[in-house]
Amino acid sequence: MTPAIPRTAVVSGGIGGLGTAICIALARAGCRVVAADLDGHGGRIDAFARETGGLDIGFAALDVTDFAACGALVREVEAAHGALDILVNAAGITRDTTLRKMEPAQWDAVLGVNLGGVFNLCRHAVDGMASRGFGRIVNISSVNGQTGQFGQTNYSAAKAGMHGFTMALAREVARKGVTVNSISPGYCETAMVLAMPQEIRDGIVDKVPVGRLGKPEEIARTVAFLAADDASFITGANIPVNGGLFMSF
Repeated sequence: MTPAIPRTAVVSGGIGGLGTAICIALARAGCRVVAADLDGHGGRIDAFARETGGLDIGFAALDVTDFAACGALVREVEAAHGALDILVNAAGITRDTTLRKMEPAQWDAVLGVNLGGVFNLCRHAVDGMASRGFGRIVNISSVNGQTGQFGQTNYSAAKAGMHGFTMALAREVARKGVTVNSISPGYCETAMVLAMPQEIRDGIVDKVPVGRLGKPEEIARTVAFLAADDASFITGANIPVNGGLFMSF
């Protein structure tokens, strides 16, 4: 639904597979969008510009592990547009290996981006949202934060931590007009998943009740739903979008 007034959104990891789809969905819903991501992805930024051409989507270079840089971006967006209304934390990396072989650097890198980045951006954005009486924060987690995954103690811990962060912050700002929710995608048609060997992908699909990988647009649709003005009674929730791979109540 188009917001009553134009909303401004920042999407971290905005030029990745899920991030691009999220930026497009929010722009089509009437938002001004800033895709925040690492600079220098080869030709990816050019490809992103082609994919999003004609939509109100800009790009800002950002390392989400840099607390000061996250603060600077939030201030720049607020100065340019008057507010940062919607924050989508979609930046994420993997450094997969079993715990017995995992080096501290692999643990620190994944926790720093996937969970530390959420803190860094939310810490700077939430005061303005609360003072203006409106905000939507959507954290992109993972089904593996719910189920665990072999070789992903770092990734699963970060994504599970995101759920706890979401619920705690939701309680802090619920009466300020700010909602905080998370989405747990299953395996989707992203570059990271499609780079897996075919036999591994086939094994994953065999376990998904709907019988296929998800599409980035299906995650983006859920983000746009949670970010809408009239989604104000949904907060502290985790929405699984996984084709039935993991079900709970």
